[in-house]
Amino acid sequence: MPVKLQQRQRRYWQANRKLTLWLLAAWSLVTFVVPYFARDLNFSFFGWPFSFWVASQGALIAYLAISWAYAAFMNRNDREDEDESGEE
Repeated sequence: MPVKLQQRQRRYWQANRKLTLWLLAAWSLVTFVVPYFARDLNFSFFGWPFSFWVASQGALIAYLAISWAYAAFMNRNDREDEDESGEE
C-alpha cells in the first residue's frame, strides 16, 4: 500500500475518532448531567415540572442535533477524502 494512501487513511480515521469522542461527550452530558441538574428547576411549565421538559423534550432535540452534526461532519470529511484521492 502506498505511503500517501496510508497517511490519508490515518488522517481520515483520526478525524473520525476525534469527532466520535466529542459527540459521545456531548451525548453523555445531555444524558447524565443535564437531567441531574434539571431537578433543581422547580417551576411549572405547561402544567408539568420544567425538569420534565428539559429531560424529555430537550434531550430529544439534543440527540437529533448530535445525529445531524455527525452526518454533516462525516459528509464533509468524506468529500475532503475524495478530493485528496482524486489528486493521485
